Amino acid sequence: MLKRILATTAVLACCALPLAAQAHAMTAGDEMTITGQVVDLNCNTTNGASGAGHKACAQACAKAGVPLGVLSSDGTIYLPVSSKPGDPQNSKLIPFAESKVKVTGTHRLVSGLHTIEIKTVTAAT
Repeated sequence: MLKRILATTAVLACCALPLAAQAHAMTAGDEMTITGQVVDLNCNTTNGASGAGHKACAQACAKAGVPLGVLSSDGTIYLPVSSKPGDPQNSKLIPFAESKVKVTGTHRLVSGLHTIEIKTVTAAT
């Protein structure tokens, strides 16, 4: 009986090692400040909706869970993210929907997607 328990434990330990090796490592990023317009990613990328006339729609969509992003002057869209699981970022940007902002944070480029982990966000002039 003891041999079976030890053998089972050894097999389970060997199976667990590859799983432990798959732990996600945070991708290093660069601290940066971007200036751009907060946009509703769905409406902006599917039908080009943006601007003051789209503000109420963008805020309603964001409150419903549609992600907001920051569209920089060079046309790059930055998706706000968090290194904490289950930490939505829309609440930081909803007050600035369809307005110009200055965002400081950690920029990462992963698989072609520009992300920014927001540290500060303020209205831009």
